[in-house]
Amino acid sequence: MIRIGILGDIGSGKSYVARSFGYPVFNADYEVSKLYKQNRKVYQKLKKLLPEYICEFPIDKIQLSKAILANNSNLKKIVKIVHKEIRLKMYSFIKKNKNRKIIILDIPLLLENKINKKKDILIYVNSKKVDILNNLKKRKNFNIKIYKKFKEIQLPLDYKKKSSQFIIRNKFTKKSVNVDIQKILKKLKNERNSS
Repeated sequence: MIRIGILGDIGSGKSYVARSFGYPVFNADYEVSKLYKQNRKVYQKLKKLLPEYICEFPIDKIQLSKAILANNSNLKKIVKIVHKEIRLKMYSFIKKNKNRKIIILDIPLLLENKINKKKDILIYVNSKKVDILNNLKKRKNFNIKIYKKFKEIQLPLDYKKKSSQFIIRNKFTKKSVNVDIQKILKKLKNERNSS
């Protein structure tokens, strides 16, 4: 099985690129929002840590935002609790798809939380700053302050780019992404056949 990890800036279109491969995708952001809506254990832990912000179930993202903005250490506390659960979800996703040729890991803090393995194929999604900001502004409840807090806990983009075997230029058009994806899949297929 080939594991492909998608890297890139917040709002660079990582999830779109991940889906465009046509293989099973583990989308951590989607799993996190499911946790907030459905997982009482996560709610209890967060409530215990941040009682002045987390006070009702399902967890309200606005309350989380207030907690993150109030104190620099709050985001790290939330990430620590949430990522433990996300890791478990990822393991069961991998197990479920163990017979697939390729799986895609769309996990924002893939390198930061050391979730990737040495053999993983890392792909960096490269987008222009102006396109990223336009993309982010379309998101419901987009908050520039929250965006900056998340940027603080991420590794530098240059490091992520250098760690990647491939770069996909996302011009936010289907064609630009699909051409790059086909090239990558062809190369991976050739490498696999020759080894």
